[in-house]
Amino acid sequence: MLQILRSTLAGAFCRCQTLYSSTSTSSWTKVVSEAEKIVGYPTSFMSLRCLLSDELSNIALHVRKLVGTKHPLISTARGFVYDSKNNLQLRGLVVLLMSKAAGCSKTADPPLEGDLVSGIYPSQRNLAEITELIHTAFLVHRGIVNIMEVTSSHGSLKDMQFGNKMAVLSGDFLLANASTGLAQLQNTKVVELVSSAIGDLVQGVYYENARTDEEKATDDILMTNWEERIFLSHGALLAKSCQGAMQLAKHDTQVQEMAFQYGKHMSLAHKLNSDLQPFLAETSFDTMPFSLNSAPVILHQEASGRDIWINQLKQAKVNGRQPDYPKLHGIIKAGKGVSSSLDLCHYHGNQALEALRCFPASEARSTLENIVCAVTKF
Repeated sequence: MLQILRSTLAGAFCRCQTLYSSTSTSSWTKVVSEAEKIVGYPTSFMSLRCLLSDELSNIALHVRKLVGTKHPLISTARGFVYDSKNNLQLRGLVVLLMSKAAGCSKTADPPLEGDLVSGIYPSQRNLAEITELIHTAFLVHRGIVNIMEVTSSHGSLKDMQFGNKMAVLSGDFLLANASTGLAQLQNTKVVELVSSAIGDLVQGVYYENARTDEEKATDDILMTNWEERIFLSHGALLAKSCQGAMQLAKHDTQVQEMAFQYGKHMSLAHKLNSDLQPFLAETSFDTMPFSLNSAPVILHQEASGRDIWINQLKQAKVNGRQPDYPKLHGIIKAGKGVSSSLDLCHYHGNQALEALRCFPASEARSTLENIVCAVTKF
């Protein structure tokens, strides 16, 4: 199965964006490698059972038809198989680390049944796998192309329509497997948590795609609203999965809340890190596009005032239509949006570290702290 995927995707396009992209490859790989040793096995094993299933084998054969097109399903699948930077499955890794950092509940009555493996209950490992399946399913679903915007450079219309069908079916297949796994946990509280996280993801993606980037740029959006929306699309799954892992081990509500807070603030810090890259990277702007709905832009608008920002947008338009992104890049970089985003990233990183203080000192807790430090390091 993996050989089929590799041969199918070897010539495909690389993923344009990875998680935690600000850190150097060597330093980030070191953090992840240490984390994998602590939890007991590489995170690439999490979805192995699903990868080797007959259903995905059939999907892989059909995906070969998309080679040579620019359908996003190719780059998503390629990133899943060639995840050399250990970025794709970090949500599950964080859930496992959180499970080990919390350890056994001393107040559980009756005591939790089940054998610990590397300090983690089997149900918690299953939850980590479920978290990854849900995240991967949404990555696949996000790759559905708007057929109305397809040009000849993307590939034939028939191929793009076929790619959309495969994206829908394969994403649905992953979600169905996640739902089955959730039911097998036999914990209604965890089912409720993860189900609500899926709803949050849908709502967050809707907010992101409801209008074009330029239309959203003229909204009078406050940073608090931005954080709420980003939590839905980027933080809810991790935060609620961390909370669910504590519920599975029968920890009290305070420990569950701290696990939730860690996942929430770490996710927000990561998104701020990602949004800052175009304004901090040493590479040329042409290779680092940015969104007009990113944190530095929102904070620049807040600092400058909405009227001034709208005027800057108008002045930076080419022929009164498309925004001149290099010009806008210079305007935003010269303002206070970048420095405010840096401060906010460090704030959320500190809040994540504060949430870890309720857990006893251990290798797992230290690694969770190192992950935060890697995300907030510039």
